[in-house]
Amino acid sequence: MKLTFPIAEPDAAALEKGRLLFSGETDFLKGVVAMDGMPPDDRIEICFAGRSNVGKSTLINALTGRKALARASNTPGRTQEINFFTCADSHYVVDLPGYGFAKAPKDTVAKWQRLLKAYLSGRATLRRAFVLIDSRHGVKAVDEEIMSLLDRSAVTFQVVMTKADKVKEVERAKNLEQTREAVSKHPAAYPEIIVTSSEKGWGIDVLRAVISTLE
Repeated sequence: MKLTFPIAEPDAAALEKGRLLFSGETDFLKGVVAMDGMPPDDRIEICFAGRSNVGKSTLINALTGRKALARASNTPGRTQEINFFTCADSHYVVDLPGYGFAKAPKDTVAKWQRLLKAYLSGRATLRRAFVLIDSRHGVKAVDEEIMSLLDRSAVTFQVVMTKADKVKEVERAKNLEQTREAVSKHPAAYPEIIVTSSEKGWGIDVLRAVISTLE
């Protein structure tokens, strides 16, 4: 039976659990450039991956209610660290460097890819990766690469559509369907999609709820 990847609709209890989780403190812990710098894997961990300019930093800021927690950069590929944030006393929120950047040196890209592979295969408490897809464009080749890596790493991932307010409804629906078709080919994909707009606040409560229910 083919999965249809419906839009996630958490119940009231999950929405409240998500609200409570992110109503507390969320703080920057550290930026990591090598596996030996990772914090102890002693709490539930989720990570965000997305190509450059997909709106990842803005989404993390909206999720946590902190306007400048994750730094957005106008220079694709500028940040080459895995950034860890503590959420309450129970979670790590992890910001992976943007991928698909053309201007970064090849050796820099290769180094980041090695670190990413080591991270995805080496974190026992990593519960889910959230792969961000731009609602204006749908899945691109660089997105396929990260999803295939998550397949090989046996890390469950869930697609989060970003910038949903930046595209007309007809185009948004078309790109959502294209995304469903692409994601359905990946065995590690969780069979629900979250649609968000950081600017309008759409879907932020849904994302919080989904994160809060991971154990």
